[in-house]
Amino acid sequence: MRILIIEDEPKMASYLRKGLMEASFQADTALDGKEGLFLALSEDYDLILLDVMLPELDGLEVLKRIREKKHTPVLLLTARDTVQDKVVGLESGADDYLSKPFAYAELLARVRALLRRPAQSSVTVLCVSDMEIDLVRRRVRRGNVRIELTAQEFALLKLLTERQGEVLTRAFVTSHVWDINFDSDTNIVDVAVKRLRTKIDSPFENKLLHTVRGMGYVLEDRA
Repeated sequence: MRILIIEDEPKMASYLRKGLMEASFQADTALDGKEGLFLALSEDYDLILLDVMLPELDGLEVLKRIREKKHTPVLLLTARDTVQDKVVGLESGADDYLSKPFAYAELLARVRALLRRPAQSSVTVLCVSDMEIDLVRRRVRRGNVRIELTAQEFALLKLLTERQGEVLTRAFVTSHVWDINFDSDTNIVDVAVKRLRTKIDSPFENKLLHTVRGMGYVLEDRA
């Protein structure tokens, strides 16, 4: 499997490349955002390790432009480790987030976890009531209204729709949407659900995303 490392510190980039190659991966490196974006879009990679603080183009901008063209899994690497920093990175389309400094063993475990994610189902369109989710084009509509979602909002909606009628706990959502175990006292899921609900429910009479007090969230048509 091929991995792209976009990291502006040469020693770190070399260290990561050597470690991944010893783990039987093929690895390429880019030392700035511009070069990294070019490689990410012009080559086929199974995973991208992306530093946030980069010259030429910062990591979040690189991530945004990658997501406009491809859905390659992206693991963000950064010294910024607040919950808000994680939220911004994940909302921008990252699949996972690792704070510097980190142990190489943890990085390798996260890389393997991302690469183990199952291939997409042959089903390309999901529906709940009047809401249609196109998994290929990553488009969402309710009736004739197009709904614009961020990458993480789309991932959250996809999970809820695939398990419509099931009550999903916050821990289940974080492990499946972000593949990160957040502390139980953080409200990242509540914030994400609130933003999603504002887009898919607030403008419409029939509400689909419901809170089950003390348990979690469920997507279903209760009309």
